[in-house]
Amino acid sequence: MRVFIDSDILIWHLRGDRNAVKLLRSLCNSQEYELWIGAIQRAEVVFFMKPEEEEATELFLSQFQTAPVDQKIVDTAGRFFRKWHPSHGIDVNDALLASTAVEVGGLIFTLNTRHYPMPEVIVRQAW
Repeated sequence: MRVFIDSDILIWHLRGDRNAVKLLRSLCNSQEYELWIGAIQRAEVVFFMKPEEEEATELFLSQFQTAPVDQKIVDTAGRFFRKWHPSHGIDVNDALLASTAVEVGGLIFTLNTRHYPMPEVIVRQAW
């Protein structure tokens, strides 16, 4: 099964958080999961890394397949955002990850399950 890792978990892993390391190690060691990130979640990490973090960050991110954003994903994300932003405050990045998981198939691991109220999205609390 395809598993999308939200940027919050990626960032905590890069900061050395034991929970993030444990979760990703467990998912990597499982034969059941393929680890993916959305293009926007990759951007959230890459855009804000420090120059001295570049090599380690790129090596870490190379362990994930990155799902591109296409027209269908953007259109679905737009529908999610318009429907769920007023009541749940989801942001554009969350809407794009939710749309990616729905359109290409898979579930999302995150620390913020409330950002994914869409009934068609399968979401798991990371820890």
